[in-house]
Amino acid sequence: MTAYVWAISPYDINQKMLSSKLDDYQLQGIFNRSSVADRARLLSISAPPFLFLAFGCAIRRPWAPFRTKPIQYSILDPLGHHASTCKRGGDAVHRHNLLRDVFADSCRLAHLPVKLEVGNNLTPDHDHSRPADVLVHNWSLGKPAAFDFCVTSPLNSLILSEAGVSSGVAAQASEIRKHNSNDAKCVELGWVCIPLVVETYGAWGQEAVKTFAQLASRLAIACSKPKSVVINEIYGRLNTCLMRSISSAILTRIVPS
Repeated sequence: MTAYVWAISPYDINQKMLSSKLDDYQLQGIFNRSSVADRARLLSISAPPFLFLAFGCAIRRPWAPFRTKPIQYSILDPLGHHASTCKRGGDAVHRHNLLRDVFADSCRLAHLPVKLEVGNNLTPDHDHSRPADVLVHNWSLGKPAAFDFCVTSPLNSLILSEAGVSSGVAAQASEIRKHNSNDAKCVELGWVCIPLVVETYGAWGQEAVKTFAQLASRLAIACSKPKSVVINEIYGRLNTCLMRSISSAILTRIVPS
């Protein structure tokens, strides 16, 4: 049997580098011509790990030849920003629960004990808050971890100017807010507070990125798969749920013009 060894020629390497430079140049041109809101969209959707499935509103394409209106019938942004953040109609809660359940299922596959929606009435003052959407026992140094999911938007008027300059600003702000709300109770219960924040266009917060990498290491051993494959599967399932839920929220608000 003859063995063949394939080598990459210097020409192929140069061609790949040239294509990459052209892509970067075109992206920079689009970025420079964009508004602050469009820059925030582009930065969020292109944030690592670059696995978010792009859809129309990220590049300012209208969703459909219809006017979009919220449940209360006031005019909505036709690009779907309001629909992706609206608290009416239960879409935000459904999206939150989908992400929570996908993450919990991945933990179970890694043989990690999981409880959902924990924290209510566990302290002496009978505090009814629940800092743990997903409580995973023995997560780090023998301590349980209280994972709290949050979906935020880089188009929030309070941080839009910053989100148009660097990616992940909205996620970072929500992580800080979650720590301010939950750290005291988690310390009292002996838990580690870990916010899992994602922006509506797909950028995950730094704590979520670290968590998914740690989970992928355990899951790779449990499933006998390479870690690189497992981490792609985790992001793929989570981001697909995010895209589908936002698409559903927009479709429920589309009415004929």
